[in-house]
Amino acid sequence: MNSPATLLLALLAGSLGAGEATWTAYVGTSGPGALGVHAVSLGRATGKLGEPRLLAEAKGASWVTPHPNGRVVYATAEGREGRVLALRLLGDGKAELINAESSGGAGPCHLAVDPSGRVLLVANYSAGSVASLPLRPDGSLGPAASVIRHQGSGPNAQRQKGPHAHGVHLDRAGRVHVPDLGADRIFVHGLDPATARLAQDAAPAALAAPGAGPRHLDFHPSGRFAYACNELDMTVTAYAADSASGALVALQSLPTLPAGASPAGASTAEILVHPSGKFLYVSNRGHDSLAAFALGGDGRMSLLQHQPGVPATPRGFGISPCGRWLVCAGQKSGSLRTYAIGADGRLADTGHEVAIAAAACILFAPGQ
Repeated sequence: MNSPATLLLALLAGSLGAGEATWTAYVGTSGPGALGVHAVSLGRATGKLGEPRLLAEAKGASWVTPHPNGRVVYATAEGREGRVLALRLLGDGKAELINAESSGGAGPCHLAVDPSGRVLLVANYSAGSVASLPLRPDGSLGPAASVIRHQGSGPNAQRQKGPHAHGVHLDRAGRVHVPDLGADRIFVHGLDPATARLAQDAAPAALAAPGAGPRHLDFHPSGRFAYACNELDMTVTAYAADSASGALVALQSLPTLPAGASPAGASTAEILVHPSGKFLYVSNRGHDSLAAFALGGDGRMSLLQHQPGVPATPRGFGISPCGRWLVCAGQKSGSLRTYAIGADGRLADTGHEVAIAAAACILFAPGQ
């Protein structure tokens, strides 16, 4: 019997033409014109994007993440009274609300499901906190089992008066790493999937440069390194990751903008390591570009390329599971655009683009 996710895949593939195998991705939206959570297909051979489908109307769904079982998608509901939504995928190309729960703080901006599928983790930007919510067998959300509010501030008087948790990222051991833009730290918390509870300070927090403003993080496939994009000072930092303790030690920082480019009005947004572990990509809002880096065996980075002219305000992007395609989401342009990833890691514009108003993030469905 076909699952709802499989049926959705078939519906999306239909818009690309018979016989073309596809990947499916979920798109979150936020800002003027945003409608909610969408799904879109990507041609595996061509990189062509299919016609997007609105899965569910949702306000403030700036970040979405699928459950490992492929039958449920979770979305933020930004606001002073932050919430998270559980959406069940249906076989007609839609999704229905299972339930909603408090995110444990204002301004939920990032989500992750632990590998066991038993816990949803939430970063609350405005509250400067991280929360853990138990997931029931049907994918529904339970009330937060734990909420940890960070402490700290930074030198940027406008953006760093207090903590601003901006991402939740799990390492191989299941520890939760939380880049905090306001505190200039990457906090490390333990997680017990059986109780869905977080443990504070499982390892010492990694200190970012003063005023850097760490935003998002991604781990190297080997687990030996981690990379963080710093929103405020437009840099990317490579860290050595201690597998035993979870501690991160800074190795190197590089600018994400080309030499001589003005940082005025610019900020980094998303960061992803290529599935091969050979390359790293960072998006630059304002400058509207993607920075590509080669990764050495020692974890250090070297600049490959700046891809200009990407969809305006590239808040999010995703890399297809095969590693051949990067799909960039432009929040201001209200569009998705595909770039081919070469064997050398460089990006090439395919010209394939579709419209999704206020596109903010894109994550590929699991198990494809």
